[in-house]
Amino acid sequence: MTDLTQKPSALPTLWKRLDKAWLAILLIPLLLALFDPAQVWPTIRFAVQALGHTGIFIVFAVLAVAYMKATGAEALLARAFEGREVRMILLAALLGGLSPFCSCEVIPFIAAMLAMGAPLSAVMAFWLASPLMDPAMFLITSGTLGFDFAIAKTLAAVGVGLLGGFTVKGFANSFVFADPLKAKPVKRGCGCGPDPFKGRPQWRFWGETERVQMFRDTVVENALFLGKWLLLAYMIEALMLKYIPAEMVAQVLGGAGLMPILLGALVGAPAYLNGYAAVPMIDALLDQGMSNGAAMSFVIAGGVSCIPAAIAVWALVKPRVFLAYLGIAFTGSVLAGITWGLVA
Repeated sequence: MTDLTQKPSALPTLWKRLDKAWLAILLIPLLLALFDPAQVWPTIRFAVQALGHTGIFIVFAVLAVAYMKATGAEALLARAFEGREVRMILLAALLGGLSPFCSCEVIPFIAAMLAMGAPLSAVMAFWLASPLMDPAMFLITSGTLGFDFAIAKTLAAVGVGLLGGFTVKGFANSFVFADPLKAKPVKRGCGCGPDPFKGRPQWRFWGETERVQMFRDTVVENALFLGKWLLLAYMIEALMLKYIPAEMVAQVLGGAGLMPILLGALVGAPAYLNGYAAVPMIDALLDQGMSNGAAMSFVIAGGVSCIPAAIAVWALVKPRVFLAYLGIAFTGSVLAGITWGLVA
C-alpha cells in the first residue's frame, strides 16, 4: 500500500533561514546579466569602490560600538529614567539619539522600565530618538552625505524624541495614552543575552576574558552587518543612478515648498531598508534632484517606522499608542524636513 504521508516542504524553512540581504546582493548581478549584461561590472565596481570609500568610517564605527558593548556602557542608559519627568524626557531623547544599542536590547529594558513605573513620556522620547541615529550611523552618514547632514539628523533625532515626550506628557490623561501597556508585555528580546542595562561600565575590559570575547564577537557581527547592507545599498544606488530618470525624481521630490517634504516622509516609510542602507539611497536621490528637506523627512520618517523600531513599540503598547507613535514620528519628520530645507 502506498504511503501517502508527506513530509512538510523544506523550502519555507530554507527561505526563513536565508539572509535576504546577501540573497539580494547575489540576485542583482544575475538579473543584470539576464537583462542588461553591460551593466553588471559597472554596478559591482561602483558598489565596491563606494564601500572602500567609506571603509575608514565603517572600521571606526565597528570598533567604537564593540568597545561600548564590551565595557557595558548600556548601563548608563538606565539613568535617563531616574528623577523628575521633564529631566527624564530630556535625557531619554538625548541618549536615545546617541545610543548604539539594537531594538532587541531595548525591548526588555523598556519593558522593565514601564513595569517599574517609568512615565510613558520618557519612554516615548527614547523610542522615537533611538532608531534614528547612533555612532556608526553618524560616521557613515557624515562620510557619504556630509558632516552637516549628519549633525542635522542627530539634532532632528533628539528633537523628534522631545516632541514625542512632551506630547505624551501634555496628553497623559487622554484616552490615547491612558493605560498604554498590553496585558502581557514582552519580557525578552531576540536572544542578545543577559540584560545589558545592569551593573556599572568596565572601561578597561581587556582583563576579562568574557568581555574580550564579546568585543571580538561584536566586531565580527557588526562588520558583517554593515558590510552586507552597505554593499546592497551601493548596488541599489548604482541601479537608481542608471535607470531612474533624474527628471522624474526632481519633479516629484525636488523643488521648494511643503509638498516634496510631505512626499519624502510618506515615501520614507515603505522605501526604507535600514538607516545604513538609506544613506546611499538618499545620496543617489539628491544627485538626481531630491530636495534637501525631502531627504531629511525621508530618513526621519523611515527610520522611526522601520520594522525593528516599530516592533519594539508594537510589542509593548496598545494599538492606539502605536498609532500615536507613528503620528508623532510623521509630524517630527515633516518639521525636520522644513527646518533643514530652510538652512541647508
